[in-house]
Amino acid sequence: MSESPPTQRESTLRVLMRRVEFDMLLAGLTIALCLWGFVELMELARESAPHSFDTTILLAFREAGRPNDPIGPAWLEGAVRDITALGSTIVLTLIVAASVIYLLLLRRVETALFVFAAVAGGEILSGLLKRSVDRPRPDLVSHLANETSMSFPSGHAMLAAVTYLTLGTLAARFLKGRTTPLYVLCLAVLVTLLVGLSRIYLGVHWPSDVLAGWCAGFAWAMLCWLVARLLQHRGTLESGEN
Repeated sequence: MSESPPTQRESTLRVLMRRVEFDMLLAGLTIALCLWGFVELMELARESAPHSFDTTILLAFREAGRPNDPIGPAWLEGAVRDITALGSTIVLTLIVAASVIYLLLLRRVETALFVFAAVAGGEILSGLLKRSVDRPRPDLVSHLANETSMSFPSGHAMLAAVTYLTLGTLAARFLKGRTTPLYVLCLAVLVTLLVGLSRIYLGVHWPSDVLAGWCAGFAWAMLCWLVARLLQHRGTLESGEN
């Protein structure tokens, strides 16, 4: 006796399951690649002398023969300072607090707690990583911003990735269509990249510090996304549907 053909609902469910499995597989691959990149960069950071990769890129952001003068017009330095503030602890705390309060007003308590835990966990991880490597700030060029913590990894780059990607993927779950969620995710990635580049421009981080911050931040954000998907499928976390 031949099996009856699957119903429309069953076919849709199978397609959805395949998509979920592919998304999770892609996220897992991203996490693995980011962790591999972070380990490689950590080995570079532990070398006694700066790598040519770091020195070449850092000097490329300064006028030739003048390590105290950043490239570009005079107004660019102020603009870069404004951009780097988007990855500061104060600004990120305000953004996360506003997002959490907004979710609480919508009575999405589990989602609000998850966002807080994801960003707070990234902050703790960033501090632990800085203390584990204990790399000093670059002394090749002058610093255009005052910093006192260790250099590796870049906390601004890492926490920008954690915060903006977590909020971006969260917002994408609540937005309809394909174009708008993609725009939000691209905007989150763009801001993360600009914050990292601003740290190199200001001379307060080696390029490898920023790359390591991106790797760690992207890995943590993807891990949080995976956890959110699993919790959502188990019914512990609210879905994006109204």
